Amino acid sequence: MSNVGESTTCDVAVVGAGAAGLAAAIAAAERAHAAGTLRIVLLDGAKTIGAKILVSGGGRCNVTHHEVTSTDFFGNRHIIKNVLAAFSVENTIKWFASMGVELKREQTGKLFPVTDKARTVLNALVERCCELGVEIQPNHWVRNIEHVGDRDHGLVIQHSQGVLHARKVVLATGGRSIPKSGSDGFGYTLARRLGHQVRATVPALVPLVLDGAMFHKTLSGLSHRVELTTTVNDHKVDSRTGSLLWTHFGISGPVVMDASRFWCLAKEQGKPAAVYCNFLPGRTQEQMRQWFMEHTRDNPRRSLVKTLAQRLPQRFAEAMIHHVGCEANTTIAQLPRKDRDRLLETLVRFRLPIVQDRGWNYAEVTAGGVPLEEINFRTMESKVMPGLYLVGEILDCDGRIGGFNFQWAWATGFLAGEAVTDC
Repeated sequence: MSNVGESTTCDVAVVGAGAAGLAAAIAAAERAHAAGTLRIVLLDGAKTIGAKILVSGGGRCNVTHHEVTSTDFFGNRHIIKNVLAAFSVENTIKWFASMGVELKREQTGKLFPVTDKARTVLNALVERCCELGVEIQPNHWVRNIEHVGDRDHGLVIQHSQGVLHARKVVLATGGRSIPKSGSDGFGYTLARRLGHQVRATVPALVPLVLDGAMFHKTLSGLSHRVELTTTVNDHKVDSRTGSLLWTHFGISGPVVMDASRFWCLAKEQGKPAAVYCNFLPGRTQEQMRQWFMEHTRDNPRRSLVKTLAQRLPQRFAEAMIHHVGCEANTTIAQLPRKDRDRLLETLVRFRLPIVQDRGWNYAEVTAGGVPLEEINFRTMESKVMPGLYLVGEILDCDGRIGGFNFQWAWATGFLAGEAVTDC
Protein backbone atom coordinates (compact mmCIF):
# COMPACT_ATOMS: atom_id res chain seq x y z
CA MET A 1 0.00 0.00 0.00
CA SER A 2 1.35 3.41 -0.98
CA ASN A 3 1.89 6.25 1.46
CA VAL A 4 0.64 9.81 0.99
CA GLY A 5 3.12 11.86 -1.01
CA GLU A 6 4.92 8.80 -2.35
CA SER A 7 6.33 8.89 -5.89
CA THR A 8 6.97 5.50 -7.48
CA THR A 9 7.33 3.92 -10.90
CA CYS A 10 5.73 0.91 -12.56
CA ASP A 11 5.60 -0.74 -15.94
CA VAL A 12 1.83 -0.92 -16.23
CA ALA A 13 -0.80 1.01 -14.28
CA VAL A 14 -4.44 0.02 -14.57
CA VAL A 15 -6.85 2.72 -13.41
CA GLY A 16 -10.10 1.17 -12.23
CA ALA A 17 -10.50 -2.26 -10.62
CA GLY A 18 -13.83 -3.23 -12.16
CA ALA A 19 -14.39 -6.09 -14.59
CA ALA A 20 -12.36 -4.62 -17.47
CA GLY A 21 -9.56 -3.39 -15.20
CA LEU A 22 -9.19 -6.72 -13.43
CA ALA A 23 -9.17 -8.54 -16.77
CA ALA A 24 -6.48 -6.19 -18.10
CA ALA A 25 -4.30 -6.59 -15.01
CA ILE A 26 -4.55 -10.39 -15.08
CA ALA A 27 -3.88 -10.66 -18.82
CA ALA A 28 -0.88 -8.35 -18.50
CA ALA A 29 0.51 -10.26 -15.53
CA GLU A 30 0.02 -13.65 -17.20
CA ARG A 31 1.82 -12.44 -20.32
CA ALA A 32 4.56 -10.77 -18.26
CA HIS A 33 4.97 -13.89 -16.12
CA ALA A 34 6.04 -15.78 -19.22
CA ALA A 35 8.22 -13.00 -20.60
CA GLY A 36 9.82 -11.71 -17.41
CA THR A 37 8.88 -9.68 -14.36
CA LEU A 38 6.98 -6.41 -14.75
CA ARG A 39 5.53 -4.25 -12.03
CA ILE A 40 1.76 -4.01 -12.57
CA VAL A 41 -0.28 -1.72 -10.33
CA LEU A 42 -4.08 -1.67 -10.18
CA LEU A 43 -5.49 1.58 -8.75
CA ASP A 44 -9.07 2.12 -7.62
CA GLY A 45 -10.70 5.03 -5.83
CA ALA A 46 -13.03 2.88 -3.75
CA LYS A 47 -12.03 1.44 -0.38
CA THR A 48 -13.29 -1.99 -1.48
CA ILE A 49 -13.16 -2.98 -5.14
CA GLY A 50 -15.64 -4.77 -7.37
CA ALA A 51 -18.89 -3.26 -6.10
CA LYS A 52 -20.47 -3.33 -9.55
CA ILE A 53 -19.58 -6.99 -10.05
CA LEU A 54 -21.19 -7.86 -6.73
CA VAL A 55 -24.53 -6.17 -7.48
CA SER A 56 -24.79 -7.39 -11.07
CA GLY A 57 -27.29 -10.03 -12.08
CA GLY A 58 -29.21 -9.67 -8.84
CA GLY A 59 -26.08 -10.54 -6.88
CA ARG A 60 -25.31 -13.57 -9.06
CA CYS A 61 -23.15 -11.89 -11.75
CA ASN A 62 -24.25 -12.62 -15.31
CA VAL A 63 -20.70 -13.29 -16.54
CA THR A 64 -21.56 -13.53 -20.26
CA HIS A 65 -24.09 -14.92 -22.75
CA HIS A 66 -23.80 -18.20 -24.64
CA GLU A 67 -23.92 -16.37 -27.98
CA VAL A 68 -22.52 -12.86 -28.44
CA THR A 69 -22.33 -10.96 -31.72
CA SER A 70 -21.77 -7.33 -32.69
CA THR A 71 -25.53 -6.95 -33.28
CA ASP A 72 -26.03 -7.26 -29.52
CA PHE A 73 -24.25 -3.90 -29.12
CA PHE A 74 -24.60 -0.28 -30.13
CA GLY A 75 -21.57 1.58 -31.43
CA ASN A 76 -19.19 1.00 -34.34
CA ARG A 77 -20.15 -2.61 -35.05
CA HIS A 78 -17.22 -3.25 -37.36
CA ILE A 79 -14.81 -2.49 -34.52
CA ILE A 80 -16.98 -4.28 -31.96
CA LYS A 81 -17.03 -7.41 -34.16
CA ASN A 82 -13.24 -7.49 -34.33
CA VAL A 83 -12.83 -7.06 -30.57
CA LEU A 84 -15.33 -9.83 -29.80
CA ALA A 85 -13.66 -12.16 -32.31
CA ALA A 86 -10.31 -11.69 -30.57
CA PHE A 87 -11.68 -12.82 -27.19
CA SER A 88 -14.82 -14.92 -27.61
CA VAL A 89 -17.38 -16.38 -25.22
CA GLU A 90 -15.47 -19.67 -25.41
CA ASN A 91 -12.33 -17.82 -24.31
CA THR A 92 -14.25 -16.31 -21.40
CA ILE A 93 -15.58 -19.70 -20.27
CA LYS A 94 -12.12 -21.29 -20.42
CA TRP A 95 -10.52 -18.29 -18.72
CA PHE A 96 -12.90 -18.44 -15.77
CA ALA A 97 -12.56 -22.22 -15.57
CA SER A 98 -8.79 -21.76 -15.28
CA MET A 99 -9.48 -19.61 -12.22
CA GLY A 100 -11.76 -22.26 -10.71
CA VAL A 101 -15.05 -20.65 -11.70
CA GLU A 102 -17.39 -22.98 -13.58
CA LEU A 103 -20.25 -21.34 -15.45
CA LYS A 104 -23.75 -22.67 -16.11
CA ARG A 105 -26.07 -21.73 -18.94
CA GLU A 106 -29.65 -20.80 -18.10
CA GLN A 107 -32.65 -21.09 -20.43
CA THR A 108 -32.32 -17.43 -21.41
CA GLY A 109 -28.77 -18.04 -22.67
CA LYS A 110 -27.22 -16.16 -19.75
CA LEU A 111 -24.14 -17.68 -18.11
CA PHE A 112 -23.75 -17.50 -14.33
CA PRO A 113 -21.29 -19.06 -11.89
CA VAL A 114 -22.60 -22.43 -10.69
CA THR A 115 -22.51 -21.04 -7.14
CA ASP A 116 -25.03 -18.33 -8.12
CA LYS A 117 -22.85 -15.89 -6.20
CA ALA A 118 -21.17 -12.82 -7.70
CA ARG A 119 -18.65 -13.01 -4.85
CA THR A 120 -17.28 -16.20 -6.46
CA VAL A 121 -16.41 -14.22 -9.59
CA LEU A 122 -14.84 -11.28 -7.77
CA ASN A 123 -12.84 -13.49 -5.41
CA ALA A 124 -11.42 -15.50 -8.31
CA LEU A 125 -10.32 -12.35 -10.16
CA VAL A 126 -8.72 -10.82 -7.07
CA GLU A 127 -7.01 -14.07 -6.07
CA ARG A 128 -5.59 -14.46 -9.57
CA CYS A 129 -4.20 -10.92 -9.39
CA CYS A 130 -2.54 -11.76 -6.08
CA GLU A 131 -1.08 -15.02 -7.44
CA LEU A 132 0.48 -13.11 -10.32
CA GLY A 133 1.88 -10.32 -8.18
CA VAL A 134 -0.46 -7.56 -9.34
CA GLU A 135 -0.44 -4.81 -6.72
CA ILE A 136 -4.06 -3.91 -6.00
CA GLN A 137 -4.25 -0.48 -4.40
CA PRO A 138 -7.77 0.52 -3.30
CA ASN A 139 -8.51 4.00 -1.93
CA HIS A 140 -6.22 5.51 -4.59
CA TRP A 141 -8.44 7.98 -6.41
CA VAL A 142 -6.79 9.17 -9.60
CA ARG A 143 -6.97 12.95 -9.98
CA ASN A 144 -5.01 13.44 -13.17
CA ILE A 145 -2.89 11.71 -15.81
CA GLU A 146 -0.27 13.65 -17.75
CA HIS A 147 2.13 12.82 -20.55
CA VAL A 148 5.64 14.08 -19.82
CA GLY A 149 7.46 12.80 -22.90
CA ASP A 150 9.63 10.32 -21.00
CA ARG A 151 9.91 7.23 -23.23
CA ASP A 152 10.32 4.85 -20.29
CA HIS A 153 7.77 6.23 -17.84
CA GLY A 154 6.03 8.90 -19.89
CA LEU A 155 2.64 8.88 -18.15
CA VAL A 156 2.37 10.43 -14.70
CA ILE A 157 -0.62 9.51 -12.54
CA GLN A 158 -1.51 11.85 -9.70
CA HIS A 159 -3.67 10.07 -7.15
CA SER A 160 -4.95 10.64 -3.63
CA GLN A 161 -1.94 8.90 -2.09
CA GLY A 162 0.83 10.38 -4.21
CA VAL A 163 2.28 10.07 -7.71
CA LEU A 164 2.88 7.05 -9.94
CA HIS A 165 5.02 7.10 -13.10
CA ALA A 166 4.01 4.44 -15.62
CA ARG A 167 5.29 3.19 -18.96
CA LYS A 168 1.78 2.12 -19.99
CA VAL A 169 -1.63 3.07 -18.55
CA VAL A 170 -4.92 1.23 -18.99
CA LEU A 171 -7.93 3.47 -18.38
CA ALA A 172 -10.70 1.24 -17.03
CA THR A 173 -12.67 3.77 -15.01
CA GLY A 174 -16.12 2.70 -16.20
CA GLY A 175 -18.90 5.04 -17.22
CA ARG A 176 -21.44 6.93 -15.12
CA SER A 177 -23.80 4.11 -14.15
CA ILE A 178 -24.16 3.19 -10.47
CA PRO A 179 -21.86 6.04 -9.29
CA LYS A 180 -21.82 4.71 -5.70
CA SER A 181 -19.69 1.84 -7.08
CA GLY A 182 -17.02 4.39 -7.99
CA SER A 183 -17.85 4.90 -11.68
CA ASP A 184 -18.79 8.57 -11.42
CA GLY A 185 -17.76 9.52 -14.97
CA PHE A 186 -14.45 11.15 -14.03
CA GLY A 187 -12.69 8.83 -16.44
CA TYR A 188 -14.19 10.87 -19.27
CA THR A 189 -12.49 13.98 -17.88
CA LEU A 190 -9.17 12.13 -17.80
CA ALA A 191 -9.68 10.93 -21.38
CA ARG A 192 -10.48 14.47 -22.57
CA ARG A 193 -7.36 15.87 -20.90
CA LEU A 194 -5.32 13.30 -22.81
CA GLY A 195 -6.79 14.42 -26.13
CA HIS A 196 -9.81 12.18 -26.62
CA GLN A 197 -13.30 13.16 -27.64
CA VAL A 198 -16.22 11.99 -25.49
CA ARG A 199 -19.61 11.50 -27.07
CA ALA A 200 -22.68 12.46 -25.01
CA THR A 201 -23.30 9.94 -22.25
CA VAL A 202 -26.78 8.83 -21.17
CA PRO A 203 -28.17 6.06 -18.97
CA ALA A 204 -28.76 2.72 -20.72
CA LEU A 205 -30.38 -0.43 -19.38
CA VAL A 206 -32.36 1.82 -17.05
CA PRO A 207 -35.99 1.63 -15.83
CA LEU A 208 -38.37 4.35 -16.99
CA VAL A 209 -40.65 6.54 -14.86
CA LEU A 210 -44.27 7.03 -15.95
CA ASP A 211 -46.66 9.89 -15.32
CA GLY A 212 -48.22 9.52 -11.87
CA ALA A 213 -51.71 9.58 -13.37
CA MET A 214 -51.05 6.21 -15.06
CA PHE A 215 -52.36 2.93 -13.64
CA HIS A 216 -48.91 1.32 -13.18
CA LYS A 217 -48.95 1.42 -9.37
CA THR A 218 -51.94 -0.92 -9.26
CA LEU A 219 -50.00 -3.42 -11.38
CA SER A 220 -46.71 -3.30 -9.46
CA GLY A 221 -44.92 -6.66 -9.65
CA LEU A 222 -46.82 -7.90 -12.71
CA SER A 223 -44.82 -8.86 -15.81
CA HIS A 224 -45.92 -9.95 -19.26
CA ARG A 225 -44.65 -10.15 -22.83
CA VAL A 226 -45.05 -7.03 -24.97
CA GLU A 227 -43.65 -5.37 -28.09
CA LEU A 228 -42.06 -1.93 -27.67
CA THR A 229 -41.50 0.48 -30.55
CA THR A 230 -39.47 3.66 -30.04
CA THR A 231 -39.77 6.63 -32.37
CA VAL A 232 -37.62 9.76 -32.58
CA ASN A 233 -38.97 12.66 -34.63
CA ASP A 234 -41.78 10.26 -35.62
CA HIS A 235 -39.30 7.84 -37.21
CA LYS A 236 -39.01 4.30 -35.84
CA VAL A 237 -35.53 3.73 -34.38
CA ASP A 238 -36.10 0.51 -32.45
CA SER A 239 -38.59 -2.31 -32.07
CA ARG A 240 -38.22 -5.29 -29.76
CA THR A 241 -40.30 -7.91 -27.96
CA GLY A 242 -39.78 -9.15 -24.42
CA SER A 243 -40.90 -9.06 -20.82
CA LEU A 244 -42.18 -5.79 -19.32
CA LEU A 245 -42.39 -5.40 -15.54
CA TRP A 246 -44.81 -2.91 -13.99
CA THR A 247 -43.42 -1.15 -10.91
CA HIS A 248 -44.53 1.46 -8.39
CA PHE A 249 -42.65 4.17 -10.36
CA GLY A 250 -43.31 2.99 -13.92
CA ILE A 251 -41.85 0.21 -16.04
CA SER A 252 -38.82 -2.07 -16.02
CA GLY A 253 -37.99 -5.56 -17.22
CA PRO A 254 -35.64 -6.70 -20.02
CA VAL A 255 -37.55 -5.19 -22.96
CA VAL A 256 -37.79 -1.79 -21.25
CA MET A 257 -34.15 -1.82 -20.16
CA ASP A 258 -33.00 -2.60 -23.70
CA ALA A 259 -35.20 0.09 -25.27
CA SER A 260 -34.34 2.77 -22.71
CA ARG A 261 -31.10 3.94 -24.38
CA PHE A 262 -33.02 5.26 -27.41
CA TRP A 263 -35.42 7.33 -25.32
CA CYS A 264 -32.59 8.63 -23.09
CA LEU A 265 -30.39 9.53 -26.06
CA ALA A 266 -33.20 11.43 -27.80
CA LYS A 267 -33.96 13.31 -24.59
CA GLU A 268 -30.27 14.28 -24.25
CA GLN A 269 -30.26 15.52 -27.84
CA GLY A 270 -33.47 17.50 -27.36
CA LYS A 271 -35.41 15.39 -29.88
CA PRO A 272 -39.04 14.32 -29.39
CA ALA A 273 -39.23 10.61 -28.59
CA ALA A 274 -42.10 8.26 -27.91
CA VAL A 275 -42.35 4.63 -26.85
CA TYR A 276 -45.40 2.69 -28.02
CA CYS A 277 -46.43 -0.62 -26.51
CA ASN A 278 -48.27 -3.45 -28.23
CA PHE A 279 -49.63 -5.57 -25.39
CA LEU A 280 -50.54 -8.24 -27.96
CA PRO A 281 -47.14 -8.68 -29.65
CA GLY A 282 -47.24 -9.74 -33.27
CA ARG A 283 -50.94 -8.90 -33.57
CA THR A 284 -52.52 -5.99 -35.44
CA GLN A 285 -55.72 -4.17 -34.53
CA GLU A 286 -57.52 -5.83 -37.46
CA GLN A 287 -56.40 -9.32 -36.39
CA MET A 288 -57.60 -8.66 -32.86
CA ARG A 289 -60.92 -7.27 -34.17
CA GLN A 290 -61.50 -10.55 -36.02
CA TRP A 291 -60.53 -12.53 -32.93
CA PHE A 292 -62.92 -10.46 -30.85
CA MET A 293 -65.77 -10.91 -33.33
CA GLU A 294 -65.30 -14.69 -33.27
CA HIS A 295 -65.52 -14.69 -29.48
CA THR A 296 -68.59 -12.45 -29.60
CA ARG A 297 -70.24 -14.95 -31.93
CA ASP A 298 -69.28 -18.02 -29.90
CA ASN A 299 -69.56 -16.61 -26.35
CA PRO A 300 -71.78 -13.50 -26.48
CA ARG A 301 -72.50 -13.50 -22.74
CA ARG A 302 -68.88 -13.68 -21.64
CA SER A 303 -67.65 -10.54 -19.86
CA LEU A 304 -65.17 -8.18 -21.47
CA VAL A 305 -62.53 -8.82 -18.80
CA LYS A 306 -62.88 -12.60 -19.03
CA THR A 307 -62.51 -12.41 -22.81
CA LEU A 308 -59.35 -10.29 -22.72
CA ALA A 309 -57.93 -12.44 -19.88
CA GLN A 310 -57.51 -15.22 -22.45
CA ARG A 311 -54.74 -13.16 -24.06
CA LEU A 312 -53.61 -10.88 -21.22
CA PRO A 313 -53.06 -11.05 -17.44
CA GLN A 314 -56.47 -10.39 -15.87
CA ARG A 315 -55.19 -7.67 -13.56
CA PHE A 316 -53.77 -5.79 -16.53
CA ALA A 317 -56.95 -6.34 -18.58
CA GLU A 318 -59.04 -4.81 -15.78
CA ALA A 319 -56.74 -1.78 -15.53
CA MET A 320 -56.74 -1.18 -19.29
CA ILE A 321 -60.53 -1.56 -19.61
CA HIS A 322 -60.99 1.01 -16.86
CA HIS A 323 -58.36 3.27 -18.48
CA VAL A 324 -60.30 3.52 -21.75
CA GLY A 325 -63.59 4.12 -19.93
CA CYS A 326 -65.31 0.75 -20.34
CA GLU A 327 -66.85 -1.58 -17.76
CA ALA A 328 -65.01 -4.83 -17.07
CA ASN A 329 -68.19 -6.84 -16.54
CA THR A 330 -69.94 -5.70 -19.72
CA THR A 331 -70.83 -8.71 -21.86
CA ILE A 332 -68.95 -8.63 -25.12
CA ALA A 333 -72.18 -8.76 -27.17
CA GLN A 334 -73.29 -5.51 -25.53
CA LEU A 335 -70.00 -3.66 -26.05
CA PRO A 336 -70.50 -0.79 -28.55
CA ARG A 337 -68.31 -1.04 -31.64
CA LYS A 338 -66.63 2.33 -31.00
CA ASP A 339 -65.65 1.18 -27.48
CA ARG A 340 -64.36 -2.12 -28.84
CA ASP A 341 -62.29 -0.38 -31.50
CA ARG A 342 -60.91 2.16 -29.02
CA LEU A 343 -59.94 -0.60 -26.61
CA LEU A 344 -58.23 -2.71 -29.27
CA GLU A 345 -56.40 0.30 -30.72
CA THR A 346 -55.11 1.11 -27.23
CA LEU A 347 -53.97 -2.48 -26.67
CA VAL A 348 -51.90 -2.67 -29.87
CA ARG A 349 -50.50 0.89 -29.86
CA PHE A 350 -50.39 2.46 -26.42
CA ARG A 351 -48.12 5.47 -26.00
CA LEU A 352 -46.39 5.08 -22.65
CA PRO A 353 -46.43 8.39 -20.74
CA ILE A 354 -42.71 8.43 -19.89
CA VAL A 355 -41.60 11.47 -17.91
CA GLN A 356 -37.97 10.53 -17.20
CA ASP A 357 -35.52 7.68 -16.80
CA ARG A 358 -34.72 6.48 -13.30
CA GLY A 359 -31.23 7.96 -13.36
CA TRP A 360 -27.63 6.87 -13.06
CA ASN A 361 -28.13 5.10 -9.73
CA TYR A 362 -30.36 2.56 -11.47
CA ALA A 363 -28.71 2.41 -14.91
CA GLU A 364 -26.74 -0.78 -15.53
CA VAL A 365 -24.53 0.73 -18.23
CA THR A 366 -23.61 3.97 -19.99
CA ALA A 367 -24.38 4.76 -23.63
CA GLY A 368 -21.83 7.05 -25.26
CA GLY A 369 -18.21 7.70 -24.31
CA VAL A 370 -14.85 7.70 -26.07
CA PRO A 371 -15.33 6.93 -29.80
CA LEU A 372 -14.13 3.47 -30.81
CA GLU A 373 -12.55 5.04 -33.88
CA GLU A 374 -9.97 6.66 -31.58
CA ILE A 375 -8.52 3.32 -30.42
CA ASN A 376 -6.64 0.52 -32.15
CA PHE A 377 -9.11 -2.35 -31.87
CA ARG A 378 -6.33 -4.96 -32.00
CA THR A 379 -4.64 -3.64 -28.86
CA MET A 380 -7.09 -1.10 -27.37
CA GLU A 381 -4.28 1.47 -27.48
CA SER A 382 -5.22 5.10 -27.98
CA LYS A 383 -4.53 6.54 -31.41
CA VAL A 384 -4.28 9.93 -29.71
CA MET A 385 -1.92 9.20 -26.81
CA PRO A 386 0.77 6.48 -27.17
CA GLY A 387 1.03 4.27 -24.11
CA LEU A 388 -2.61 4.85 -23.12
CA TYR A 389 -5.17 2.04 -23.47
CA LEU A 390 -8.94 2.35 -23.00
CA VAL A 391 -11.20 -0.56 -22.04
CA GLY A 392 -14.72 -1.38 -20.93
CA GLU A 393 -17.54 1.04 -20.35
CA ILE A 394 -15.52 4.23 -20.90
CA LEU A 395 -15.74 3.43 -24.63
CA ASP A 396 -18.73 4.28 -26.81
CA CYS A 397 -20.17 0.78 -26.82
CA ASP A 398 -23.13 -0.56 -24.86
CA GLY A 399 -24.74 -3.96 -25.09
CA ARG A 400 -28.21 -5.26 -24.43
CA ILE A 401 -29.13 -6.92 -21.15
CA GLY A 402 -27.95 -10.48 -20.57
CA GLY A 403 -24.19 -10.52 -19.91
CA PHE A 404 -23.13 -8.73 -23.08
CA ASN A 405 -21.54 -5.75 -21.33
CA PHE A 406 -19.44 -8.08 -19.17
CA GLN A 407 -18.24 -9.86 -22.31
CA TRP A 408 -17.17 -6.46 -23.67
CA ALA A 409 -15.30 -5.80 -20.43
CA TRP A 410 -13.46 -9.15 -20.47
CA ALA A 411 -12.62 -8.87 -24.18
CA THR A 412 -11.32 -5.29 -24.16
CA GLY A 413 -9.49 -5.82 -20.88
CA PHE A 414 -7.80 -8.98 -22.12
CA LEU A 415 -6.69 -7.39 -25.41
CA ALA A 416 -5.21 -4.37 -23.62
CA GLY A 417 -3.58 -6.53 -20.97
CA GLU A 418 -1.77 -8.61 -23.55
CA ALA A 419 -0.76 -5.55 -25.55
CA VAL A 420 0.74 -3.49 -22.70
CA THR A 421 3.43 -6.08 -22.04
CA ASP A 422 4.85 -5.62 -25.55
CA CYS A 423 7.67 -3.13 -25.80
